[in-house]
Amino acid sequence: MAHRDDIECWLTDMDGVLVHENDAIPGASEMLAGWEANDIPYLVLTNNSIFTARDLSARLRSSGLDVPEKRIWTSALATAAFLQQQVPGGSAFVIGETGILTALHDAGFIMTETNPDFVVVGETRTYSFEAITKAIRLINRGARFIITNPDATGPSAEGPLPATGSVAALITKATGREPYVVGKPNPMMFRSALNKIGAHSKKTGMIGDRMDTDIVAGIEAGLHTVLVLTGISDQREIEKYPFRPDEIVDSVADLLPTITGTIRTV
Repeated sequence: MAHRDDIECWLTDMDGVLVHENDAIPGASEMLAGWEANDIPYLVLTNNSIFTARDLSARLRSSGLDVPEKRIWTSALATAAFLQQQVPGGSAFVIGETGILTALHDAGFIMTETNPDFVVVGETRTYSFEAITKAIRLINRGARFIITNPDATGPSAEGPLPATGSVAALITKATGREPYVVGKPNPMMFRSALNKIGAHSKKTGMIGDRMDTDIVAGIEAGLHTVLVLTGISDQREIEKYPFRPDEIVDSVADLLPTITGTIRTV
């Protein structure tokens, strides 16, 4: 098993690790700056497929975190990379927003409602009954069913919103077909992230705040896993699972300076 000192590349989750709502978590800015200054390959990962990497880079900047666009890897980008590998120049019927539409478009995909290779469901704030009906009919006619991420709900100021996993369950119930899930906890998301930065799993660490997505996927992808307690996990949550991360720390501030080569200034 790799020790933290042996790690040469890093993957980190975004929400709960670097930011909480729109506030930077103490230590996150120094960690990112240290990686940049020392040319340490890294990617910031998110299961959210609504936004493009450019949108997320701007959102992080407004929270005081400098993450270049090329350092962000979303479930939408991972889905596009996977589908491009499966059917280069293929076609898709998409339920989703700019993040997934842009990623598929950039990967050379054609968007169509006529005999698409794939039906792709991503996160959206306005699921349309008409679009869901269309997706069901296309899957019944043989289109392959793909979803960007399995999250059943997403957060909002008013409370939880139904997310990709919930809409996928509706489509599965109507078609009898289970989707292939690209985002966490499928290690496919991590494999495509490793490919993007040319990293090897044995020399890569994963920082996350969720046992059921970040940590299990990191373990299955063969990464050195670090759980931070600034998100949703606490000791009671950790005890629920039959697996453990390699390390548990209070926050990313506890990982400085060892993973960046820089000293944290208080």
